[in-house]
Amino acid sequence: MGWVAGYWGAGVRGTLVPDYSRDESEMQNAEFRMQNENPAIWAISVFILHSAFCILHFAFRAPGNAQTTPAPQRPSTRILIAMHFQTKAVHAAATPDEATSSVAPAIHLSTTFERAADSTPLHGYTYIREGNPTQSALETALAAIESGERALAFASGIGAAAAVLQTLTPGSHVLLPDDSYYAMRTIARDFFPQWQVTYDLVAMDDLDAVRRALRNETKLIWAESPSNPLMKICDLSALASLAHEHEALFAVDGTFATPALQRPIELGADLVMHSTTKYLGGHSDVAGGAVIFAKNSELAARVEHVRAILGATASPFNSWLVLRGIRTLAVRMRVHSENAMRIAEFLDAHPRIEGTHYPGLSSHPGHAIAKKQMSMFGGMLSFRVREGRAAAIGVVSKTKLFVSATSLGGTESLIEHRASSEGKGTTTPENLLRLSVGLEHPDDLIEDLQQALDGERASRPQSSGVSPGD
Repeated sequence: MGWVAGYWGAGVRGTLVPDYSRDESEMQNAEFRMQNENPAIWAISVFILHSAFCILHFAFRAPGNAQTTPAPQRPSTRILIAMHFQTKAVHAAATPDEATSSVAPAIHLSTTFERAADSTPLHGYTYIREGNPTQSALETALAAIESGERALAFASGIGAAAAVLQTLTPGSHVLLPDDSYYAMRTIARDFFPQWQVTYDLVAMDDLDAVRRALRNETKLIWAESPSNPLMKICDLSALASLAHEHEALFAVDGTFATPALQRPIELGADLVMHSTTKYLGGHSDVAGGAVIFAKNSELAARVEHVRAILGATASPFNSWLVLRGIRTLAVRMRVHSENAMRIAEFLDAHPRIEGTHYPGLSSHPGHAIAKKQMSMFGGMLSFRVREGRAAAIGVVSKTKLFVSATSLGGTESLIEHRASSEGKGTTTPENLLRLSVGLEHPDDLIEDLQQALDGERASRPQSSGVSPGD
């Protein structure tokens, strides 16, 4: 306490610099005088010294000892499997950070990682293209919500699909949906010949057609349900059985339904692909893809090797954004589905609509199967305008809430003339419009479509009733 008394004695005289020139007896006398003549200053000095000691103690102790109370037990992966989907989506890969106890996951942006003295990885990571902690957290969550054993995150959905296809050996045969995402058909047309892989496009909602298309060399059946953009529904359990009878893999593009509404691995699929750019990200601000495997098998290792060598790795920040999106996936998909159902019913009754493609409608050919394998029917639908291509594009030009843009799964509603987006070689009907129904109030969205349909009709030239020959 001598130093403190000297410090504060000097401070009373107008300086904040401790007086180290005093000998020991002077310091003791100063301390004695402080205790008896200035008890208030003495008490403050003791308090400050104690506080300083505590601050130094907590500041310099090892991070690993930062929490003396044992951390609460978090739900293990095994426990999560038994929980409802909403709980899985919130808690998968959500263990608080061990070093800081932060509840929100950290973003690890480092591209490289320190090695041990013997040059082995210290914590399992070496270089960002091979993996990073944020990507690993996302993969843990993806596996949990899709009921798989292993997941791999990618830079895009088509990058994820391509990595699976690149594991096929020369001479393999693949069955693809006749109504599949156009980039999948482009891969088959432009790249399969280089890889010495053959394919057939098949109506996956026709099991007999699938059975007839199978060959001895068929190694993969790839399905979409609902399909893009005609919203066809195929029986995933039946297709899985058919594939496995022929010792082929069964893969499903689950982007439209998401695991909130449909989990193909639980129906027999070997793997599920997602464009996480869409509903899993959920805010139109991140690009990504994923493959989830039913088993942590040699196939998963081969796909991971393709990703690492060819470089379709997900960035840490994009991985973090998708992981954040997963937390609200269940509640978002409920509203997307409810809104889409209302809009589909409106369009189905409108006189200018030739046909509405939405599996939630009882008139949809795949409604019964969709009801069996989906909990709700999703936020995607398409419809055909009676007067053809020009009329359909005219409707798009007159919407005010619906944004004319490609992609899907964000909070905002989008409308798209799909044939224009797909370009040359499209198989989509020219009068078809695709909707990604957002989270706005359904009455406002219906009113927007109503005025666009009415406004487009009013702007079209009216026939005089006189034929050109008259």
